[in-house]
Amino acid sequence: MKIKYFYQQLASHFSIIIIAFLILSLLFSHFVEQFVYDNKTEELASYGQSILRDIEQVQGSSRDILKSYGHVLEERDIQYSLFNEKSAIIYSTELKTPLIELNEEEWRALQGGKTITVKQEFKRFEQAVTFVLLPYFHRNQFVGGVLLTSPIKGSREVISQMNSYLIYTTFIALAIALVMSGLLSTINGRRIKRLQSATANVSQGDYSVRIPTAGVDEIGELAGDFNRMVEKLKTSAEEIENLENRRRQFMADVSHELRTPLTTIRGIIEGLHNDMISESEKERGLQLASSETMRLIRLVNENLDYEKIRSNQVTLLKQEIQLGELLEIIQEQLEEAAAERGDQITVEVSQEVSVFADYDRLTQVLINIAKNSIQFTENGTIWLRGYAQEDGTVIEIEDTGIGMDPEEIEKIWSRFYKAIDSRTTNPYGEFGLGLSIVKQLVTLHGGTIAVESVKGEGTKFRIELPNE
Repeated sequence: MKIKYFYQQLASHFSIIIIAFLILSLLFSHFVEQFVYDNKTEELASYGQSILRDIEQVQGSSRDILKSYGHVLEERDIQYSLFNEKSAIIYSTELKTPLIELNEEEWRALQGGKTITVKQEFKRFEQAVTFVLLPYFHRNQFVGGVLLTSPIKGSREVISQMNSYLIYTTFIALAIALVMSGLLSTINGRRIKRLQSATANVSQGDYSVRIPTAGVDEIGELAGDFNRMVEKLKTSAEEIENLENRRRQFMADVSHELRTPLTTIRGIIEGLHNDMISESEKERGLQLASSETMRLIRLVNENLDYEKIRSNQVTLLKQEIQLGELLEIIQEQLEEAAAERGDQITVEVSQEVSVFADYDRLTQVLINIAKNSIQFTENGTIWLRGYAQEDGTVIEIEDTGIGMDPEEIEKIWSRFYKAIDSRTTNPYGEFGLGLSIVKQLVTLHGGTIAVESVKGEGTKFRIELPNE
């Protein structure tokens, strides 16, 4: 059964108030009743002690003293009686002399000198009264005592009046609770409804929804958490969409890259098979088929390489490498490609600088970055630098190329991302996977890679690799 939050709040508040006031009423009634009876008992005991003391002074035979006490106590609605050692009444201010019916335990306690008090009694008298019995000893011998009685009607009226006040207070508190509960339940109900509606919108793919936050309670904190969750979901959705767009672009690029060399290879094979290519052109055709075949192999190897690196299936064979020699080798390998773009490669490294890394993988990283620098630099300079620091080696590749915006720097490490929609002959970067592989390989070496770039001025890659 579904119960609305509004009624749950009302039920909980009303239940708490009613239970609290019931407990308070019982405790307060008991306290007041006990207080009134204790005061009455103390008053009766005080008068009884005075009577016994005066009787002792006049040796227990003055009727005038007894009558004077009777007149004084009658104004306070108190009656008293004297009884002997056999519990027989020998003097009483009541018109109808009561019979004392004490049980053996009470009688023995009285004979032992204890005061007997009964706070409520409905059987021994015609009306409910409080009575007190005080023993009287003459020459250390029990000879009787005095019984003082007082109706408890007035006490009951006080208690009844206090209970009435508590009932009125309870109804007032319930009315206030009704208003406050209704107000709070309505406000919180609306806030929960907003959360519910916003959640439904998010489930439909709307990540622009936001909820007003007020950090005064848990619902406000929940609204803040909800907004942060939606923000993260929006970011994740954008990343997924970007990744999907890149994946589609990658598939289009791969299809194009595959179709072109396959078409070329197929044409050459058919030409050779049908003797449509002259002897003088056969050598050139075979070289072209070989070149296109290598291009396909690079595409397949690059994807396989990336997946191996991501799944930690690559084993690094680290060793001490003379960084100067490695950078000079890379300079020689890329010198022709740089010359085609009018670029110059400059190596700046001391001969004593070494790096602890996997030779093949580090070469792959540096060639990849250097070829990217050549690709985006025309009639400029590419610097290959290296120097040692306290806990490792730093390698920098800097160019004077077109540079990048800060937003673009964040994207270059993403798989399938290509800075420009062009296809080059870069064996590690033509399919948009190169820098993704670079970052993975640097991470496998326990190092870090960072990029600094200014649009129109150039780019610098900085690689830090730790010592052994």
